[in-house]
Amino acid sequence: MKILLKKTILYYIKKYPLAETQLLIWYTEFSKQKFNNFNELKRVYGNASIVNNNRVIFNIKGDEFRLIVSSNFMQDACYVIWFGTHKEYDKINVETIAFDTKILSNK
Repeated sequence: MKILLKKTILYYIKKYPLAETQLLIWYTEFSKQKFNNFNELKRVYGNASIVNNNRVIFNIKGDEFRLIVSSNFMQDACYVIWFGTHKEYDKINVETIAFDTKILSNK
């Protein structure tokens, strides 16, 4: 699956260095996959959850971090909406949180 805006992953690696290895592993593995739907994704990523708007939640580094990805299975593409600690995740609305466009201008 094409992961759009690798810059987002790099931003979160800088923000959360403890998750660097696990995020890079997820990025590398996920970008080599082809999923036609969530059920196919779930067979590979058993801990993944889906919420409306084709948002998929992944546990990263065990249960320490959460990754929210918007997936378009028909286009075989996705982008990272949000990444943070489990504690931070508990404070957001996963269905409505928006991608922070300031990440794109962050050096």
